[in-house]
Amino acid sequence: MNESFDRPETQQPGSAGGRLSELITGRLNRQQFQEQHWTGSFWDYLELLEKNPSVARNAYQRLYDAIMAHGFERYQLFKRDCVRYHFFSDPFDNGADGIYGLDMALMTLVSFLRSAAEGYGTDKRILLLHGPVGSSKSTIARLLKKGVEHYSRTPDGALYSFNWLLDERCEVSKGAGGGGGEAAKTHEFPSPMHEDPLILVPREARADLLATLNANFKPKHHNGKIRIYGEPDPFSRKIMEDLMAFYDGDWQKVMGHVKVRRIVLSEKDRVGIGTFQPKDEKNQDSTELTGDINYRKIAQYGSDSDPRAFNFDGELNIANRGICEFIEVLKLDVAFLYDLLGASQEHTIKPKKFAQTYIDEVIIGHTNEPEYKRLQSNEMMEAFRDRTVKIDIPYNIRLDDEIKIYQKDFGPERIKNIHIAPHTLEVAAMWAVLSRLQEPKKAGLTLVQKMKLYNGKSIPGFTEDSVKELKEEAPREGMDGISPRYVQDKISNALVTRQAIEERAVNPFMVLNQLEDGLSHHSLINDEETRKRYREILAVVKEEYEDIIKGEVQRAISADEEAIKRVCANYIENVRAYTQKEKVQNKYTGKYEEPDERLMRAIEEKIDIPDSRKDDFRQEIMNYIGALALDGKKFEYNTNARLYRALELKLFEDSRDTIKLKNLVSSVVDDETQEKIDVVKQRLIKQFGYNETSATDVLNYVASIFARGDSKSG
Repeated sequence: MNESFDRPETQQPGSAGGRLSELITGRLNRQQFQEQHWTGSFWDYLELLEKNPSVARNAYQRLYDAIMAHGFERYQLFKRDCVRYHFFSDPFDNGADGIYGLDMALMTLVSFLRSAAEGYGTDKRILLLHGPVGSSKSTIARLLKKGVEHYSRTPDGALYSFNWLLDERCEVSKGAGGGGGEAAKTHEFPSPMHEDPLILVPREARADLLATLNANFKPKHHNGKIRIYGEPDPFSRKIMEDLMAFYDGDWQKVMGHVKVRRIVLSEKDRVGIGTFQPKDEKNQDSTELTGDINYRKIAQYGSDSDPRAFNFDGELNIANRGICEFIEVLKLDVAFLYDLLGASQEHTIKPKKFAQTYIDEVIIGHTNEPEYKRLQSNEMMEAFRDRTVKIDIPYNIRLDDEIKIYQKDFGPERIKNIHIAPHTLEVAAMWAVLSRLQEPKKAGLTLVQKMKLYNGKSIPGFTEDSVKELKEEAPREGMDGISPRYVQDKISNALVTRQAIEERAVNPFMVLNQLEDGLSHHSLINDEETRKRYREILAVVKEEYEDIIKGEVQRAISADEEAIKRVCANYIENVRAYTQKEKVQNKYTGKYEEPDERLMRAIEEKIDIPDSRKDDFRQEIMNYIGALALDGKKFEYNTNARLYRALELKLFEDSRDTIKLKNLVSSVVDDETQEKIDVVKQRLIKQFGYNETSATDVLNYVASIFARGDSKSG
């Protein structure tokens, strides 16, 4: 018996296929597709240009506008005005390539692009990103390419090129029937270098056209002008000359063979975005940059100097109108670098057997320190150095930004089946940042304190001016140290250890152990002195981590809100009486007594208020309460962060003996103590992000510290 397996013509409504189909089609935008594939005549393009001259911007103007289109925010960093451009947070890929902590370097980059957009000379330079390995140079280049590609898909970023309408042999021949005096327009041949249709305007007509366009051109973000440079590429020049001859110099009829089309920049489609990576020096060939002869077409066109028999598909050709990235640019053969000299300074390239050809593109390269030092010592490369604008891309030296780098890869959104204990990524970031900092010259300032100052924390005795001075005395800070890649690799190693898999958890000590174990065979550490320094920094980080978790356990123990309120009310009542030279009524005896100096000092000493400063501090507190009252606000126990910390530490000291933390490390714990410990554990889980295992581990570890008598008094 035969069974029919014919597929129904239409999917039944409500079936799985129908729902899946809706999920796909609901995401598609046909109108947007049609807009991005607009076509029209040359005259249509001129009308469009008259309404919106910005479609004729050059590559630098387009890239600068792409960055500015995403907005920015201003803030103060090291007592300098700083700008954070949202473009570099990677809004195109949900932050996958987001850059953290390099706002100063990115400001320099954007300033360079603005200068180039306005035609002040930097548009004739190669942009060279220089820095240590893993400092985000490639990521910045990738973001620029990704961003300008995305911008070209938007209405503001629209740009246009053209196709030639000729016969099937790409020749100028009589149209069908030979009548009407028109050449055939049966086949389309795209401009091989995606040139702007304005390049087809004869030189003698350009000045008036540009004057009219620039009168209407009102750029949002810069003061650049619309310009038309150079001549069409050899292919279009040949077609144009043949058509001009056919139509006896009638340029308007020649333009009837031009079909203008909107283009979208795309690295994958090799439209407006190119990338070149050096290979073996013996096999490098400059035709990879400027195109090569198509030997199959020589028989058709009879000559290897006919541009129709040439592939204008080198990286510099296809990157016209956009960006060309050179990976490890200083590893290029000298012959390649000569090509770059003309490409940057004169905006021209020299394809084999053809005249200089105009290009409009941003050329960006990146390199590391050893290669750049070799360039500086090579006298033969003076011309290249002179045409290069170097922008240093250092490692990040702000702790919070370094943590964000690791959260991107190892945050809860990415790692779901293994619990990463609090501060695990923080201690790894701390070690990486400390390795990049230079020892402070200021007396009494430790490397950890310097890191905290850079991270925006306040330290008594140091002002914003101090931070600025620290930064100025170490101009190369961030150009050496541990790469984020190394840290990422070691965190990955920690995630797949047997302990992590069995416990389904990773803690800071597991990561610190991986970081230390890897130092002995780190490929970029060449001397034992550096290795020793990095190990010493690991010890410093462990101490800092111990202080952090001791503070958290102290807060968890003293987190009884009602108890803190009572201590706070008692303290404030005594301070008020002290500052107003009054007495305090004893709640139990009803008698009026002198303010409780012992209580006040017990709290103030927790935050290092010396006896000589107690009067000032108490008056400050009363003034603060008075100022809040004038604003109609009420003083609460947690309103003043400094006082709140002192109250927590006082309560911890009062309650530590009742909880008997040291009992945690013993095998026998009575029910009452266990109940109190469970309360503390739940506070660690709720307030600080621990889970059952990591909270127990931290409590045990802190208990062992107190058992050793290592606890600090405040």
